Amino acid sequence: MAPDNSLIYDLPAVTLRRIAVSEMSNNVYLLTAKKSGIQVLIDAADDPAEIRSMIAEATGDTPCSPGLRAVLTTHGHWDHIRALADFAKTDGVELAAGAHDAADIESEKGVTIHRKLEHGTTIRYDGIGLDVLHLRGHTPGSVAFVYPVEDGPTHIFTGDSLFPGGVGKTSSTADFEQLIDDVESRIFAEYDDDTIVHPGHGDPTTLGAERPHLAQWRERGW
Repeated sequence: MAPDNSLIYDLPAVTLRRIAVSEMSNNVYLLTAKKSGIQVLIDAADDPAEIRSMIAEATGDTPCSPGLRAVLTTHGHWDHIRALADFAKTDGVELAAGAHDAADIESEKGVTIHRKLEHGTTIRYDGIGLDVLHLRGHTPGSVAFVYPVEDGPTHIFTGDSLFPGGVGKTSSTADFEQLIDDVESRIFAEYDDDTIVHPGHGDPTTLGAERPHLAQWRERGW
């Protein structure tokens, strides 16, 4: 059997797995609740076979086997939703995305977004709770998902809104200012330095590593 390289964190209540797919090296994340076996996927970006392989590997993380319950989308850009329609066909799987990106995703992929997410809400599945942050600017409905850990650092899945070295790409000065304002007030002002940031592409970082550079990002305008 090939080694399992997708497991990146074995947390008290969940396991967290990640694979990178496509020529864009999109990160796809999978949370598996240890007690219930419920699984939540973040960004069905591409390569459904590889994603299903990760889901299958994660069944060994728990004695229960309810399987995939939800696919959460950080934002509606094409490279983050290419496999979404494949998982929409799975019985019992709920699709969720930011309220302001939902209509575009539905139109592009021919799917139904069951939960249209607003800032400050919490989405719960059996053993998994994620707080929703609306981070405006990269797209109108970009959201981040926050997984708090009782005895360890918080984990935030930021999509393309926050990376090591800066915020995500924006198309205007107003969008940049909105995004960096939201990232600063809704992430950096609220969470500790040991918080782990899981971006939509590339490696994770921490808020402590990025915080000293906020003023530089704002000054350079990207």
